[in-house]
Amino acid sequence: MTSDTLTETAPLDVAALIRTASADDHKAAESRGFVTRLMAGELDLDAYARYLAQLAWVYEALEAWEPRAGDPEIFEPGLARMAAIESDLVALGVADRRTTHPALPATAAYAAHLRDIVGRHDVVEYLAHHYTRYLGDLSGGQAIAALIARHYGATPDQLAFSRFDALEAPVPFKRRYREGINELRLPAASVDRLIAEVRRSFALNSAVFDALDA
Repeated sequence: MTSDTLTETAPLDVAALIRTASADDHKAAESRGFVTRLMAGELDLDAYARYLAQLAWVYEALEAWEPRAGDPEIFEPGLARMAAIESDLVALGVADRRTTHPALPATAAYAAHLRDIVGRHDVVEYLAHHYTRYLGDLSGGQAIAALIARHYGATPDQLAFSRFDALEAPVPFKRRYREGINELRLPAASVDRLIAEVRRSFALNSAVFDALDA
Protein backbone atom coordinates (compact mmCIF):
# COMPACT_ATOMS: atom_id res chain seq x y z
CA MET A 1 0.00 0.00 0.00
CA THR A 2 1.36 3.43 -0.80
CA SER A 3 2.38 5.53 2.17
CA ASP A 4 -0.34 8.19 1.69
CA THR A 5 -3.23 5.74 1.69
CA LEU A 6 -4.38 5.79 5.31
CA THR A 7 -4.21 8.21 8.19
CA GLU A 8 -5.93 8.76 11.52
CA THR A 9 -7.79 11.94 10.56
CA ALA A 10 -11.55 12.23 11.00
CA PRO A 11 -13.54 10.65 8.16
CA LEU A 12 -14.66 12.87 5.29
CA ASP A 13 -17.58 12.13 3.00
CA VAL A 14 -15.12 11.26 0.26
CA ALA A 15 -17.74 9.36 -1.73
CA ALA A 16 -19.86 12.51 -1.98
CA LEU A 17 -16.81 14.55 -2.99
CA ILE A 18 -16.06 12.05 -5.76
CA ARG A 19 -19.62 12.13 -7.09
CA THR A 20 -19.70 15.93 -7.15
CA ALA A 21 -16.26 16.40 -8.69
CA SER A 22 -16.80 13.79 -11.41
CA ALA A 23 -20.46 14.49 -12.24
CA ASP A 24 -19.72 16.25 -15.52
CA ASP A 25 -17.22 13.56 -16.54
CA HIS A 26 -19.79 10.87 -15.78
CA LYS A 27 -22.44 12.64 -17.82
CA ALA A 28 -20.03 13.11 -20.73
CA ALA A 29 -19.18 9.40 -20.74
CA GLU A 30 -22.77 8.15 -20.68
CA SER A 31 -23.86 10.58 -23.40
CA ARG A 32 -21.36 9.40 -26.04
CA GLY A 33 -22.91 8.60 -29.40
CA PHE A 34 -22.29 4.86 -29.25
CA VAL A 35 -23.85 4.56 -25.81
CA THR A 36 -26.92 6.62 -26.59
CA ARG A 37 -27.57 4.77 -29.85
CA LEU A 38 -27.06 1.37 -28.24
CA MET A 39 -29.41 2.24 -25.38
CA ALA A 40 -31.99 3.70 -27.78
CA GLY A 41 -32.26 0.45 -29.73
CA GLU A 42 -30.62 1.89 -32.86
CA LEU A 43 -27.86 -0.71 -33.13
CA ASP A 44 -27.95 -4.49 -32.70
CA LEU A 45 -26.78 -7.33 -30.47
CA ASP A 46 -23.50 -7.53 -32.38
CA ALA A 47 -22.77 -3.95 -31.31
CA TYR A 48 -23.30 -4.96 -27.69
CA ALA A 49 -20.94 -7.89 -28.21
CA ARG A 50 -18.30 -5.51 -29.60
CA TYR A 51 -18.74 -3.29 -26.55
CA LEU A 52 -18.47 -6.24 -24.16
CA ALA A 53 -15.40 -7.57 -25.96
CA GLN A 54 -13.62 -4.26 -25.43
CA LEU A 55 -14.62 -4.25 -21.76
CA ALA A 56 -13.01 -7.67 -21.45
CA TRP A 57 -9.57 -6.13 -22.07
CA VAL A 58 -10.25 -3.51 -19.42
CA TYR A 59 -11.47 -5.93 -16.75
CA GLU A 60 -8.68 -8.38 -17.49
CA ALA A 61 -6.22 -5.65 -16.55
CA LEU A 62 -8.28 -4.41 -13.60
CA GLU A 63 -8.68 -7.86 -12.10
CA ALA A 64 -4.98 -8.69 -12.30
CA TRP A 65 -4.72 -6.97 -8.90
CA GLU A 66 -3.09 -9.28 -6.35
CA PRO A 67 -4.57 -8.71 -2.86
CA ARG A 68 -2.20 -7.80 -0.08
CA ALA A 69 -2.61 -7.43 3.66
CA GLY A 70 -3.98 -4.00 4.39
CA ASP A 71 -5.89 -3.58 1.14
CA PRO A 72 -9.34 -2.02 1.64
CA GLU A 73 -12.10 -4.50 2.44
CA ILE A 74 -14.22 -2.96 -0.33
CA PHE A 75 -11.95 -4.70 -2.85
CA GLU A 76 -14.59 -7.44 -2.69
CA PRO A 77 -13.75 -10.57 -4.77
CA GLY A 78 -17.45 -11.05 -5.53
CA LEU A 79 -17.35 -7.97 -7.77
CA ALA A 80 -15.12 -9.69 -10.34
CA ARG A 81 -16.63 -9.60 -13.84
CA MET A 82 -14.25 -11.46 -16.15
CA ALA A 83 -15.89 -14.89 -15.88
CA ALA A 84 -19.30 -13.35 -16.58
CA ILE A 85 -17.97 -11.37 -19.55
CA GLU A 86 -16.36 -14.43 -21.09
CA SER A 87 -19.56 -16.42 -20.58
CA ASP A 88 -21.68 -13.70 -22.16
CA LEU A 89 -19.39 -13.40 -25.15
CA VAL A 90 -19.60 -17.12 -25.86
CA ALA A 91 -23.39 -16.92 -25.60
CA LEU A 92 -23.28 -13.98 -28.01
CA GLY A 93 -21.34 -16.05 -30.53
CA VAL A 94 -17.87 -14.70 -29.80
CA ALA A 95 -15.81 -17.84 -29.32
CA ASP A 96 -12.35 -16.23 -29.41
CA ARG A 97 -12.63 -12.58 -28.52
CA ARG A 98 -8.85 -12.03 -28.59
CA THR A 99 -8.74 -12.90 -32.28
CA THR A 100 -12.05 -11.50 -33.48
CA HIS A 101 -12.16 -8.41 -31.22
CA PRO A 102 -8.62 -7.16 -30.58
CA ALA A 103 -8.24 -4.19 -28.30
CA LEU A 104 -8.90 -0.90 -30.03
CA PRO A 105 -6.14 1.69 -29.48
CA ALA A 106 -8.26 3.51 -26.87
CA THR A 107 -8.96 0.23 -25.09
CA ALA A 108 -5.29 -0.75 -25.18
CA ALA A 109 -4.36 2.60 -23.63
CA TYR A 110 -6.97 2.12 -20.89
CA ALA A 111 -5.76 -1.41 -20.13
CA ALA A 112 -2.11 -0.34 -20.15
CA HIS A 113 -2.88 2.40 -17.64
CA LEU A 114 -4.58 -0.12 -15.37
CA ARG A 115 -1.69 -2.55 -15.65
CA ASP A 116 0.68 0.23 -14.59
CA ILE A 117 -1.44 0.95 -11.51
CA VAL A 118 -1.67 -2.74 -10.67
CA GLY A 119 2.07 -3.17 -11.16
CA ARG A 120 2.75 -0.35 -8.69
CA HIS A 121 0.03 -1.61 -6.34
CA ASP A 122 -1.18 1.96 -5.98
CA VAL A 123 -4.22 1.58 -3.74
CA VAL A 124 -5.52 5.11 -4.22
CA GLU A 125 -5.40 5.06 -8.02
CA TYR A 126 -6.72 1.51 -8.14
CA LEU A 127 -9.61 2.49 -5.89
CA ALA A 128 -10.57 5.18 -8.39
CA HIS A 129 -11.01 2.66 -11.20
CA HIS A 130 -12.50 0.04 -8.90
CA TYR A 131 -15.12 2.57 -7.80
CA THR A 132 -15.88 3.83 -11.30
CA ARG A 133 -16.20 0.45 -12.93
CA TYR A 134 -17.93 -1.68 -10.31
CA LEU A 135 -20.30 0.89 -8.87
CA GLY A 136 -21.17 1.77 -12.43
CA ASP A 137 -21.93 -1.88 -13.13
CA LEU A 138 -24.14 -2.02 -10.05
CA SER A 139 -26.01 1.12 -11.11
CA GLY A 140 -26.15 2.00 -14.80
CA GLY A 141 -25.08 -1.51 -15.75
CA GLN A 142 -28.41 -2.84 -14.54
CA ALA A 143 -30.29 -0.38 -16.75
CA ILE A 144 -28.08 -1.25 -19.72
CA ALA A 145 -28.87 -4.95 -19.34
CA ALA A 146 -32.61 -4.25 -19.23
CA LEU A 147 -32.42 -2.15 -22.38
CA ILE A 148 -30.27 -4.70 -24.24
CA ALA A 149 -32.84 -7.36 -23.42
CA ARG A 150 -35.75 -5.15 -24.44
CA HIS A 151 -34.33 -3.76 -27.68
CA TYR A 152 -32.32 -6.68 -28.97
CA GLY A 153 -33.84 -9.75 -27.36
CA ALA A 154 -30.75 -10.64 -25.33
CA THR A 155 -31.32 -13.72 -23.20
CA PRO A 156 -30.30 -14.18 -19.55
CA ASP A 157 -27.28 -16.29 -20.55
CA GLN A 158 -26.04 -13.31 -22.59
CA LEU A 159 -26.41 -10.88 -19.69
CA ALA A 160 -24.48 -12.48 -16.82
CA PHE A 161 -22.26 -9.38 -16.74
CA SER A 162 -25.05 -7.47 -15.01
CA ARG A 163 -25.68 -10.07 -12.31
CA PHE A 164 -23.79 -10.06 -9.01
CA ASP A 165 -24.96 -13.31 -7.47
CA ALA A 166 -22.06 -13.41 -5.00
CA LEU A 167 -23.08 -10.12 -3.39
CA GLU A 168 -25.97 -8.81 -1.37
CA ALA A 169 -28.58 -6.67 -3.12
CA PRO A 170 -27.03 -3.75 -5.08
CA VAL A 171 -28.46 -0.86 -3.03
CA PRO A 172 -27.18 -1.93 0.41
CA PHE A 173 -23.88 -3.04 -1.11
CA LYS A 174 -23.34 0.35 -2.78
CA ARG A 175 -24.15 2.06 0.51
CA ARG A 176 -21.65 -0.11 2.33
CA TYR A 177 -19.06 0.50 -0.39
CA ARG A 178 -19.37 4.28 -0.09
CA GLU A 179 -19.16 4.04 3.68
CA GLY A 180 -16.04 1.92 3.23
CA ILE A 181 -14.39 4.64 1.17
CA ASN A 182 -15.10 7.18 3.90
CA GLU A 183 -13.78 4.85 6.58
CA LEU A 184 -10.39 4.73 4.86
CA ARG A 185 -9.74 8.21 6.28
CA LEU A 186 -7.75 9.34 3.29
CA PRO A 187 -5.64 12.46 3.80
CA ALA A 188 -6.36 15.46 1.61
CA ALA A 189 -3.54 14.72 -0.84
CA SER A 190 -4.88 11.21 -1.43
CA VAL A 191 -8.44 12.46 -1.85
CA ASP A 192 -7.18 14.82 -4.54
CA ARG A 193 -5.36 11.96 -6.28
CA LEU A 194 -8.41 9.75 -5.99
CA ILE A 195 -10.72 12.33 -7.57
CA ALA A 196 -8.26 13.09 -10.35
CA GLU A 197 -7.99 9.39 -11.16
CA VAL A 198 -11.77 8.90 -11.12
CA ARG A 199 -12.04 11.69 -13.66
CA ARG A 200 -9.30 10.07 -15.72
CA SER A 201 -11.21 6.77 -15.59
CA PHE A 202 -14.28 8.42 -17.09
CA ALA A 203 -12.13 10.01 -19.80
CA LEU A 204 -10.55 6.67 -20.68
CA ASN A 205 -13.97 5.06 -20.81
CA SER A 206 -15.29 7.86 -23.04
CA ALA A 207 -12.41 7.29 -25.44
CA VAL A 208 -13.39 3.63 -25.78
CA PHE A 209 -16.99 4.62 -26.54
CA ASP A 210 -15.76 7.05 -29.19
CA ALA A 211 -13.62 4.33 -30.74
CA LEU A 212 -16.59 1.97 -30.85
CA ASP A 213 -18.68 4.70 -32.48
CA ALA A 214 -16.03 5.12 -35.17
